[in-house]
Amino acid sequence: MEAAEHTLSRFSCIRFKRGAMHGSMFKKAADRIPHNAAIQPHAKRETRYPTVMKACVLERPGPVESNRLELRELPVPQPGEHEVLVRVHSCGICRTDLHVVEGELPPKKACIIPGHQIVGAIDRLGAGATRYAIGTRVGIPWLHKTDQRCPYCLSGRENLCDAPQFTGYTVDGGYAEYTLAHQDFVYPIPDGFADLKAAPLLCAGIIGFRCLRVSGIAPGGKLGIYGFGAAGHVCVQVARHWGCEVFVSTREEKHRRLALELGAAWAGGAADAPPEKLDASIIFAPAGELVPPALAALRKGGTLVLGGIHMSPIPSFPYDLIYQERSIRSVANNTREDGRDFMKIAAAIPIHTEVQVFPLDQANQALEALKHDGIRGAGVLKV
Repeated sequence: MEAAEHTLSRFSCIRFKRGAMHGSMFKKAADRIPHNAAIQPHAKRETRYPTVMKACVLERPGPVESNRLELRELPVPQPGEHEVLVRVHSCGICRTDLHVVEGELPPKKACIIPGHQIVGAIDRLGAGATRYAIGTRVGIPWLHKTDQRCPYCLSGRENLCDAPQFTGYTVDGGYAEYTLAHQDFVYPIPDGFADLKAAPLLCAGIIGFRCLRVSGIAPGGKLGIYGFGAAGHVCVQVARHWGCEVFVSTREEKHRRLALELGAAWAGGAADAPPEKLDASIIFAPAGELVPPALAALRKGGTLVLGGIHMSPIPSFPYDLIYQERSIRSVANNTREDGRDFMKIAAAIPIHTEVQVFPLDQANQALEALKHDGIRGAGVLKV
């Protein structure tokens, strides 16, 4: 019976009528105590939990302009072994969400709830979940869980796990009032960050931080950033904290202004050549056509990092762009070490996130704004 109820709670396509599960198990404890009964000072009170929640569900991928997400009422999921149930306060809007909604990433789960930059408070604990107390404010990232057995996990490269689960893609995410996470794959949120400001740290921040690490940029080096959305506007702050000069290429004037406000030495058009040769560059925009000009801007031995999970085709380019030991690296997902290290440095700087807030029922409009570069900084759903 418990297994069946657990399966039902996870099946997002089921429409759920409010109050359908009310019964004697939810009856107030006071109703069962005689009025003249003595009150015990340490008597255990029954806790009543909500049974329904609102969630944005993607039944079939398609153009975001056609409002693919449907706001529904669903059963609140029940935490399994080592899982925590999190009451969602905010959820960042990521370009990966857009790739999921529009089908650029092949569907992995029917009727998925997107969202993987989640900030909330632990509301309930599953069996064996002892790492955090109820009420702890935590963040849930893209990497939902790994198998911890494959060669990649055993060699410290769990971001390349052979059997991973991803929040908002293979398991339900944070475009909802409640969501589940494994206790070992959440991060405590530093006290200095409000819920809405913390949300972009959970993917844009962590992935940007991993891109910086992979690039090999050294303190005092010259770094290029191509595309200046949620990830770029966090990445530039970490690079500046490390003493790097940052040169930003992006197509929107409002994004160039934000880059300069956050300390970039120069900001130009999407494919404009920076005024100096660069030691390393990161492409956050999902635009393969930026690879040749980004390579052309590198010094000998420089590294170009591709920071997106999806990118349009890369055009052919002459060999001399990659000659002299220039290299191209992609970044896939993140490790928990990346997340923990980034949260420490984010609190130390501290990172300032520029956010545009949308209510949960405007998730479609938020994704459409993201698609057309209408968001300065990062979009966040307030749940």
